[in-house]
Amino acid sequence: MKKSGKKAVITAVILALLLAAGAGVWYFFLRGESNSANAVYVESVASLTGGYSESTRYSGIVEAQDTLTIKNDSSKKIDTIFVKEGQSVVIGTPLFSYDVTEAQNNILSSNLEIEGIDNEIAALNAEITELDQQRSSAPESEKLEYTTEIQKRQMSIRQNQYDRETKVAAIAGYQKEIDTATVLSSIAGTVKTINDTDDSDMGASDPVFMVITQTGEFRVKGTLDEMSVMAISTGTDVIIRSRVDEEKTWKGTVTKIDLEPQTEEENDYYMDSQGDKASKYPFYVQLESMDGLILGQHVFIEMDYGQSDRSGIWLNQEYIFYDEEGNPFIWAADSRGRIEKREVVLGESDDETYTTEIVSGISTSDRIAWPEESIREGMPVTETMPEYEEPEGGMDYPEGEMEYPEGEMEYPEGGMDFPEGEMDHPAEGPEGEYPGAEEEFPEAETETEGD
Repeated sequence: MKKSGKKAVITAVILALLLAAGAGVWYFFLRGESNSANAVYVESVASLTGGYSESTRYSGIVEAQDTLTIKNDSSKKIDTIFVKEGQSVVIGTPLFSYDVTEAQNNILSSNLEIEGIDNEIAALNAEITELDQQRSSAPESEKLEYTTEIQKRQMSIRQNQYDRETKVAAIAGYQKEIDTATVLSSIAGTVKTINDTDDSDMGASDPVFMVITQTGEFRVKGTLDEMSVMAISTGTDVIIRSRVDEEKTWKGTVTKIDLEPQTEEENDYYMDSQGDKASKYPFYVQLESMDGLILGQHVFIEMDYGQSDRSGIWLNQEYIFYDEEGNPFIWAADSRGRIEKREVVLGESDDETYTTEIVSGISTSDRIAWPEESIREGMPVTETMPEYEEPEGGMDYPEGEMEYPEGEMEYPEGGMDFPEGEMDHPAEGPEGEYPGAEEEFPEAETETEGD
């Protein structure tokens, strides 16, 4: 009995060791696949179909279609402001008026000067009449003197007439200044700002005094960064999507892109993901419909690939694989975080966008992988994009980056200098080879150092 019990104990120990070894093999060789090096990169169907991809969206804000900016004429003084901030105005609403006291005084002064000129002209005409009568009764030897005096007075009349016309024109200018002293709104909108402080914009000759935003017509102003400013062009169709309700959309077209960095009261820059300053570039979208939009509403802007005109899941055809029997499938992540073949049912295809409708098999919440040949069922998945791995040795050359053994771009024995003149050998043999090209040339002909 003792011998039999000892044998049983040994057998149990051996079995335990075998089980432990098997567990070790499973852990290191099978479970070891779960490390990031062997994991398959997957992305959500929603991000791939453009439904919720933040990378293809731009932030935007609904603003007035037009903005009336009125600058203050620094040569004039504002007399009365008829409106206040937030007030609604229509076309022709008086906004403010300039002080016209100086213009009125100038008109009075000019009228007095014109009156004086008219009196002087009348006096000169009377003198001419009298001189003309005297000339007619004077001897011939004195008539020339009378004629000269008459001509002098005629010249004075013409000068006074010119001065009078100048004064009349000045009065017309002063009167126009009075008539246009009241500035009227040229759009229907809301008074956004009134800058009535005396010390504002001291460096500007014509500072902005009042801003009115147009009502009734909206547009969307988006913002691009330095990396995406060339990704959009005027005429591009876009979709405006509500930040609150993803299903609420509006269509529009990019009408303007400002390639100058944005210059507003707020900062012209923002911090990118690396903490560096990056410029902002505004662009503007003309809307087909404004129903449901409100001024100042924040929205998303995304390229219109036709996704708003069709329902369901439309996936890039490259993600669809076919088994040996021709059945379509997609590499998808299962509930355990492993890759699996997911059979799908296909619908219509769109050759313009190179997409195919997935009728069933996956949903927008599923995660799928690009169909690499190396993928096998059961492999672990990851949502961390793999880093690019350069070939072994990278791009470094054995003797240093882009450096040749005998020095950078230097050829032995004097480089490309030939003793009988450059390229002086007849072309014999294969193209690019010349007889005697390997012969050693006299040092006097080939030295390039120490000359």
